[in-house]
Amino acid sequence: MSWFYYLAVILIFGLLMGKVVSYLKLPRVTGYLIAGVLIGPFVLKLVPHEAIESLTIISEAALGFIAYNIGSSLNYNKLKNIGKGVIIIALFEALMATFIVTLAMKFIFAQTWEFSLAIGAIASATAPAATIMVLKQYRAKGPLVDTLIPVVAIDDAIAVIAFGISIAVAQIISNGSDGVSIMAFLEPFIEIFFSVVLGCAVGFALTYLNKLSKQKENAMNLVIAAIFLVIGLADLLNLSNLLACMALGATVSNLVLSKSKLLSAIDNITSPIFIMFFTISGLELDLSVLLTVGVIGIGYVVFRVIGKVLGAYIGAQIANSEPVVKKYLGLTLVPQAGVAIGLTMIVQDALPSCGESIRAIILAGTVIYELIGPLCTKIAIFKAGEATVDAHHKIEVSH
Repeated sequence: MSWFYYLAVILIFGLLMGKVVSYLKLPRVTGYLIAGVLIGPFVLKLVPHEAIESLTIISEAALGFIAYNIGSSLNYNKLKNIGKGVIIIALFEALMATFIVTLAMKFIFAQTWEFSLAIGAIASATAPAATIMVLKQYRAKGPLVDTLIPVVAIDDAIAVIAFGISIAVAQIISNGSDGVSIMAFLEPFIEIFFSVVLGCAVGFALTYLNKLSKQKENAMNLVIAAIFLVIGLADLLNLSNLLACMALGATVSNLVLSKSKLLSAIDNITSPIFIMFFTISGLELDLSVLLTVGVIGIGYVVFRVIGKVLGAYIGAQIANSEPVVKKYLGLTLVPQAGVAIGLTMIVQDALPSCGESIRAIILAGTVIYELIGPLCTKIAIFKAGEATVDAHHKIEVSH
């Protein structure tokens, strides 16, 4: 079958299910994911396994656009108003999830320290894509959203560092002190540093070229080219394209005026790309994996959520954040997907004895988190009074 046929099927079913779930008062992104599950290789088989691999370019592009949008919210003047609290909250919500999952696996489920440390580190990662889509759908604005966006931006950097250190410690336990080098500790820091450098360098070039350009409509072309360049170079250099694209957006946001076309240039073209991205994500959700993970898998899902909610609350309390942030931020941090799955592949190489088990648990967790995560985010922003639009009507909600 043609590549274009599969894209058409993905778009049509994504749109249809997005409409269906909106009548059920669910976020549209949930509908896109369900559409992917239905047409994928595990149910109706309209899109087979071999086609999914050829569609990864859509997913990478969409993640690049999402990361650019998140990065563009990291404006120094905006963050200055929020203060250091964002970093405190991000540290607590990420590391509390790691701490609680690690202890639960070791002392409640009687797993080895290697297993517990590895899966605990992965627990810190949060997938921003679904959360950002829900915020866009309901045009959410307010203290909760202003805190959430920079927190999810910082979250992945913390997750990569925590994971690198935890895996190094797990390898020492597994292989002895000779089984790991100092580079194992340094690798996550090196990856983050050069990912940020790459994004910043392209960001400076983008703003300079935009100043030289006399045509305003060139902004969109330049932004798309910059995002694709960052993704391509990050893949080539084995860097994080997510962090690099965030750094690109953050650099542009801090170099241009807030109303610059560079910040809004891609808004009008991303809708079909995002629909395809989440529907393709649904294609890869194998529901049968839920049957293989047992009590430990359920424990991971539950204790990670407890860690995220508790960590966000404690961090917000220390940062003296507004009451809505303390109460509802943790609920918005439930989704987990791409970064976590990527980390399981590293575990399989670093700790072969427990890599397969951890991968199965994370994949099952992804299925659950991606389906319930958008709903949790919707509940949080409505409870916080920060949603201004529902699926059918414009509604003004007092803050």
